[in-house]
Amino acid sequence: MYIYLLSRQVSAHLPPERERRERERMEGRQSLRLLLLFVSVALILLFTWVNLPSRLPDTAELVDCDASSPWCASSKNRFQPKQRQPPTTNIENPRPRPRRHSHVFDTPRHPLDPLTIQELNRVRTLLLSHPLFANGAPYALHSVVLEEPDKLSVLAWRKGDPFPRKASVVARVAGESHLLTVDLDSGRVTEQGAAPLSGYPTMTMEDMTTATLAPLADPEFNRTVLARGVDLADLACLPISSGWYGPAEESRRLIKVQCYSMKDTANFYMRPIEGLTVLLDLDTKRVVEITDKGRDIPIPKAANTDYRYSQFDQNRQAYRMINPISIEQPKGPSFTVEDEHLVKWANWEFHAKPDPRAGVIISRARVRDSESGELRDVMYKGFTSELFVPYMDPTDAWYFKTYMDAGEYGFGLQAMPLDPLNDCPRNAYFMDGVFPAGDGTPYVRSGMVCIYESYAGDIGWRHSESPITGMEIREVRPKVTLVVRMAASVANYDYIVDWEFQTDGLIRVKVGLSGILMVKGSPYANVNDVPGREDLYGTLLSENVIGVIHDHYVTFHLDMDVDGADNSFVNVNIRKQETSPGESPRRSYLKAVRNVAKTEKDARVKLKLYDPSEFHVVNTNKKTRVGNPVGYKVVPAGTAASLLSHDDPPQKRAAFTNNQIWVTPYNRTEQWAGGLFTYQSQGEDTLAVWSERDRPIENKDIVVWYTLGFHHIPCQEDFPIMPTVSASFDLKPVNFFESNPILRIPPNTENDLPVCKPAASA
Repeated sequence: MYIYLLSRQVSAHLPPERERRERERMEGRQSLRLLLLFVSVALILLFTWVNLPSRLPDTAELVDCDASSPWCASSKNRFQPKQRQPPTTNIENPRPRPRRHSHVFDTPRHPLDPLTIQELNRVRTLLLSHPLFANGAPYALHSVVLEEPDKLSVLAWRKGDPFPRKASVVARVAGESHLLTVDLDSGRVTEQGAAPLSGYPTMTMEDMTTATLAPLADPEFNRTVLARGVDLADLACLPISSGWYGPAEESRRLIKVQCYSMKDTANFYMRPIEGLTVLLDLDTKRVVEITDKGRDIPIPKAANTDYRYSQFDQNRQAYRMINPISIEQPKGPSFTVEDEHLVKWANWEFHAKPDPRAGVIISRARVRDSESGELRDVMYKGFTSELFVPYMDPTDAWYFKTYMDAGEYGFGLQAMPLDPLNDCPRNAYFMDGVFPAGDGTPYVRSGMVCIYESYAGDIGWRHSESPITGMEIREVRPKVTLVVRMAASVANYDYIVDWEFQTDGLIRVKVGLSGILMVKGSPYANVNDVPGREDLYGTLLSENVIGVIHDHYVTFHLDMDVDGADNSFVNVNIRKQETSPGESPRRSYLKAVRNVAKTEKDARVKLKLYDPSEFHVVNTNKKTRVGNPVGYKVVPAGTAASLLSHDDPPQKRAAFTNNQIWVTPYNRTEQWAGGLFTYQSQGEDTLAVWSERDRPIENKDIVVWYTLGFHHIPCQEDFPIMPTVSASFDLKPVNFFESNPILRIPPNTENDLPVCKPAASA
């Protein structure tokens, strides 16, 4: 969801006496309304185009340095990344920011590089000259992304070789959806094929904007808002995807709009106008239905809802629990970013790019073998395929809140610029996204991805010898990792997605949840006021505010190519084995039973604590010195499983969450777990449907799908804004290397590090 703050004059369609009173009141506030209108437009532009980082701590808060140390970063000696120089930080300008880059003259250097501004402009020109668009019918471009070359071509490509450039386009023209390919070399535009049986493409930013503005053209809506005691100038509305619940919702794009009061707070999410829902036709922008079933529910008060640092009482002492902390790199970063997208760090090399639907895509991930020096394939492509967020309230104003944040809203479209020193440390490299608007005009989403080295005091490996051996051995190596981060603010919720690369060959994929709860207005101010049998569907967080129970599922597409494309999926089941009488003093032990999945159905996995397994992706054509097939394993971490009925309409659309692991044969058309057209789909084009074909997957080019899950029962600590909650899973080498791949890395010594002292003692 994307939000827009609304400010409009009241419609003239009110009863005469009410109209007169409103006109007199408004005439005295005309200048204020103009100011609010200006601010609203500015905010829209800010969210949609600019998204500048918010407050940064001054560098003076971080560290002062010993004059004898030439390496310690200071306001006069700031580390500058080689590839992307931010403005020089000095006393007059103490806040480092990512360098602004126009991208106007960007040219692709790699076959997987995203479309450039020049290419997007050419796509738009070619499309508008095509007969489909030439008759002047209304149109919108819902997706314009690189149509990647076939996999074999990319694998065979070497730097300097030519490569084709094509755009894959999803367009709606005169109310019909079209899949198009634009060949940027020849200028040819061709239809890709038929659109999916149901559903609509990802909403454009313009869809979301107009959806929130359209209700204000309806006099009944205006009367209803005023009757609730909310000034239209204080209105903030959300475009809420409606899901699919039967034939009545077919044949037209529908969206539901719900509104809040932003009076006296930036956190309007905590002030819902409960029970007021507008059903809107997204194509005509006309109100289909207004439902108002919450007139007896007060709008929660604004007190204690604002979370901005600037709005805290400046007369009170700052709540500083820890001193500022920073990681210094006296010799500069260990990673480089070539040609804007090719990342090289330690023993890793991979391609990273922003994407309007997935957020960020990691491709061609390869790790260098410490013994042979060879770059070895690990993963061809990995990205966030879909997010499913169902709320557990079946009432009229809530049952439809079952969001698909990637397919409906665009996970990357909702990615906000990252905040230097807070989202990312000062050693970060920032990457921009270049996306098209609904009319095809390109714009830049600045600093939406950051790449940085992280060290949190973790240990790569260690061993200290016991004194009883007489050997004084203490060997320890620090664990430094490389992180690729993006954060999407899908209206109230913030999702932080990290791809973390470790020198031992492990890839950790981590998802953090923060932001603001979607809450429900309530007539109750205390749990003691609630009648015993009434279900609140959540937790009373504050007076008249309920945090509704909900789930989050984040499904990842992992095209594994472990030492080549032909891989197999092995379920290594850990079973109890009982000993025979007289065999051993032991009664039982554990053994590993390997089961190679022959087809897709063999590879479906529901995680069970008391039926444990390891999940290996192996290349049986490549063996280690002692004969083990090389591989990587999926290591699940804290997760949750969907408990919804399989015939529940939201779960039909989100059937990809029925299992935590799926394996399918590689198919370039099967990338989005919820289907290509997710909006109002009926669930006939999902990962679960593809898997029903039960295709062979042994010794094939396979894709692993993994779903991270969260059950969220809100608590008062989540009010008015949530502390981050995280979960992750790992892709870990298993017999991939001949031995410990980081055995030879040296330990740190005092001479390697800068000598710094706290500012108070400087």
